[in-house]
Amino acid sequence: MRVRAGDRVRVRSKEEILGTLDKNGRLDGLPFMPQMFQYCGQEFEVYMRAHKTCDTVSGNYVNRKLPDGVHLNLRCDGKAYDGCQAGCLLFWKEAWLEPLAAVGKGKAPSPGAAPSGPRPRSQVSCTEEDVLAATRAPKTEAAEETRYICQATALLDFTSPLKWWDARQYVEDYTSGNASLGRLFRGFVYTTLLYGTLAHRYRLGRPARWLHEKMRFLWRGKPLPRALGKIPLGQAKATSDLHLHPGELVRVKSHEAILATIDMLNRNRGMSFDQEMAPYCGRTFRVRTRVENFVDEKTGKMKQLKTPAVILEGAVCGSRYSDHRMFCPRSIYSWWREIWLERVPDKPKP
Repeated sequence: MRVRAGDRVRVRSKEEILGTLDKNGRLDGLPFMPQMFQYCGQEFEVYMRAHKTCDTVSGNYVNRKLPDGVHLNLRCDGKAYDGCQAGCLLFWKEAWLEPLAAVGKGKAPSPGAAPSGPRPRSQVSCTEEDVLAATRAPKTEAAEETRYICQATALLDFTSPLKWWDARQYVEDYTSGNASLGRLFRGFVYTTLLYGTLAHRYRLGRPARWLHEKMRFLWRGKPLPRALGKIPLGQAKATSDLHLHPGELVRVKSHEAILATIDMLNRNRGMSFDQEMAPYCGRTFRVRTRVENFVDEKTGKMKQLKTPAVILEGAVCGSRYSDHRMFCPRSIYSWWREIWLERVPDKPKP
């Protein structure tokens, strides 16, 4: 099965999916997490093909290859992980899905029927209890603190290295429906002329960036996404607490206003404002979550933010400006300091 973005699929039954998993609740190293069972038997549209994803575990922030991966625009609710609020996009294996085109050719499978697609790969019987147990690492005397295991923390187990210059990934970005030719072209122009390995190698970046900043007034252009903050390192950062709650309407401040609140490493009290957040400046969103607790992908341990941040509905990393992980489909939620936002009066419903 080779599904594309926009295809309709049905999530297979619980029994079918359990038949593909090993005793640790994994298929090819990818954990099937307990909260995914609630979608069994339901139909969804493929959000993107997850043939690659970015490495957020080792700190390299480069793309890694993932065979037979799919995103359905379904996110982790954190219930099996003591309320983690990161809202990560779930990974699905094609073996867990069935194209609706295939279902329509015959009788729909019954809940206990054998898969009509790939045969189960596991010879070990896996239960729903095994899947739940696999969300925690065994405790030891040296490490008594709970360490969680999820798709985000186990990412290196089910992916393999992918070089940024491997052109096959960009071909699949297009043929899978993940990215249009226009988006691919704009991404390569940005990487070639302004930033990235090619711009650095051929010394194009600095003069191209200088020319952009000097001439952008002609088309009322915004600062470059990687413009540096204005606060000197070591100087106190501006703060603001709007006490935002889920459902409230906010507007992201202008890029210029945000640059005045971050230092020259583009941070405000340790939280980065990165280039992938710049396209959302000036736009209006609803607050999705007030983030206080999250599982650290590098350690698997629960962490608490010293100063809460908020997640905005639809404001995700688009991998537009990150040269070694261009066109990553993972769509990680950006986290926002409240000083970067302003309340917008909500129009009363008619």
